[in-house]
Amino acid sequence: MYAIIETGGKQYKVEAGDVIYIEKLDVEADADITFDKVIAVGSDDGIKVGAPYVEGASVSAKAVKNGKAKKIVVFTYKPKKNAKRKMGHRQPYTKVEISAINA
Repeated sequence: MYAIIETGGKQYKVEAGDVIYIEKLDVEADADITFDKVIAVGSDDGIKVGAPYVEGASVSAKAVKNGKAKKIVVFTYKPKKNAKRKMGHRQPYTKVEISAINA
């Protein structure tokens, strides 16, 4: 059984036991999370698609840790103007382990 959930403005296909990295949530490590925005649920019987979300469906998960991704370098410049700027960015994330899909 799998589900497609929406969180942080993105959609993820998850199954029980999956570990995913999502946009940072305001939870502590080892906290339980419930995702209510389930777009679709697939099983052996077929797929159930919501409009926009499936009624009564949820995904239970556990936050493993909060962290930051590797640094990326953002370099902007304007040609022939001697104008340049170099910045770095580290995107925060939450590592989540999916425990159950409740359909």
